[in-house]
Amino acid sequence: MNVIKTYAKEISNQLKGALTYDEVLKLIEKPKFQEQGDLAFPCFTLAKQYRKAPAVIAPEIAAAIHGPLFEKIVAEGPYVNCFLNKEEVSKHVIQTILTKGSQYGGHNLGEGKTITIDFSSPNIAKPFSMGHLRSTVIGNALANIVEKCGYQPIRINHLGDWGTQFGKLIVAYKLWGNEKAVQANPITELLQLYVRFHSEAETKLALEDKARLWFKKLEDGDKEALSLWDWFREESLKEFSRIYSLLDVDFDSYNGEAFYNDKMDATIERLNDEKLLSASDGAEVVDLSEENLPPCLIKKSDGATLYATRDVTAAIYRQDNYHFKKAIYVVGHEQSLHFKQIFLVLEKMGYEWANNMVHVPFGFILKDGKKMSTRKGKIVLLEEVIQEAIRLAKENIEQKNPSLKNKEEIAKMVGVGAIIFHDLKNERLNNIEFSLEEMLKFEGTTGPYVQYTHARACSILRKAALSSTPIVGLSDSHSWAVVKLLTEFPDIIKRSMQLYEPSVIAKYIIELAQEFNKYYSHVKVLHEDDEMNARIALVRSVTIVLEEGLRLLGVKAPEEM
Repeated sequence: MNVIKTYAKEISNQLKGALTYDEVLKLIEKPKFQEQGDLAFPCFTLAKQYRKAPAVIAPEIAAAIHGPLFEKIVAEGPYVNCFLNKEEVSKHVIQTILTKGSQYGGHNLGEGKTITIDFSSPNIAKPFSMGHLRSTVIGNALANIVEKCGYQPIRINHLGDWGTQFGKLIVAYKLWGNEKAVQANPITELLQLYVRFHSEAETKLALEDKARLWFKKLEDGDKEALSLWDWFREESLKEFSRIYSLLDVDFDSYNGEAFYNDKMDATIERLNDEKLLSASDGAEVVDLSEENLPPCLIKKSDGATLYATRDVTAAIYRQDNYHFKKAIYVVGHEQSLHFKQIFLVLEKMGYEWANNMVHVPFGFILKDGKKMSTRKGKIVLLEEVIQEAIRLAKENIEQKNPSLKNKEEIAKMVGVGAIIFHDLKNERLNNIEFSLEEMLKFEGTTGPYVQYTHARACSILRKAALSSTPIVGLSDSHSWAVVKLLTEFPDIIKRSMQLYEPSVIAKYIIELAQEFNKYYSHVKVLHEDDEMNARIALVRSVTIVLEEGLRLLGVKAPEEM
């Protein structure tokens, strides 16, 4: 049962076609003040059709609505305000959550159809920095959310394992590299070489030409170039897999840019067949001037292919292999133009499914107000941040609960959870200032706060046991505030998916944790009376929803802290 939908249905029945059920549902809102009721329907949109003032229409609708879930329906000015029957609704909601368990809040919107999600996608031979965190955790959360909505997610890590940066790295390695040093500490050494290349290239312009030449050799299958590239890739993947393991993120495909090397000729051939390619300064482009966009570069004047060529090819490959209903790309907002071009090129090629491709952009992680740059070496290594977060979480546990079992495991849940939650509680388009201190606060709007609330609720359940006594409805104001939030969980998940916005769930579980803590401070849950069983059931319902909300974000919910 969804009380908002029930209310919308009752109103649309009374309106007899003046507004559809879906139109009514969109208009229903939560009143600003508690004394105005639990739900409100504004009558402004009906004024024109009914040729009456909204304040005249409201009492007519209010008088006609009845039902066991409604305590009373009243008109207040232009609004129809609904006071729900606390006992009936709380009993039903709690029983639904206990019956469904972690399935509560799910939908079958996707009917098992596939959604590909392209996320994380770090560059080979560069360290996995805090800058890669956003795509990784937003993409992982979206994969969990679409799955909760009945889709089959295909998690794709489109590795940056090709491109001119490899020409630069090969030149740098051949000039200044040391095989033993790279073997001993691959990513650090390769980063130093990469940074040095850019530093030296500022005055030695010939280095850029050499880099382009080596990348062309790599594209042409030169043995030495391929051997170095393969070595850089292998060492990088070992490092990445360690970090993904810490974050508990996995993928269905690691096909990076290099995977599409032998598939791009077919793409270029198709573009030629459709007469979409035109020459521009020796390069080949798809003209997008009709759409007020710059041309999409497909082939450079030296014959080298580009990101666009690969992304168009990758999209075709994914549709052929996964038959996706939707393709999502979780990539920073600075790539917005690139994806507009890619989607348009695919549309011009005659692929109708190009309309189902979505770029999900996000802001930067900033350090001291500035974007982190691999070229200049201004980065914060993600693994170091994770290890520091785990260490600080363990320190906190030692102080607050030294006798806790599985300290290492729980410190990892809390430390990693703090980093992920700090990112996802922010709307994805906002920039985030990197602050380990902020992430690890155990109070306020943080991951550890929600985890601690879950652990606290679990400790109540350990002291109690749900009896077989039927659950009665709860009517006190403190439990009602919690129940109302629990009813919203299915809609929160749906909205989060529609907006591609994990922060909707993060903000919701913070609010639920805050409301539960208020409830806990005012109500004696284990006081023996007729409602004790219902109160215990409410606490269990809260643990189910908090744990599932955290899981969708990629955060663990410890039962003890």
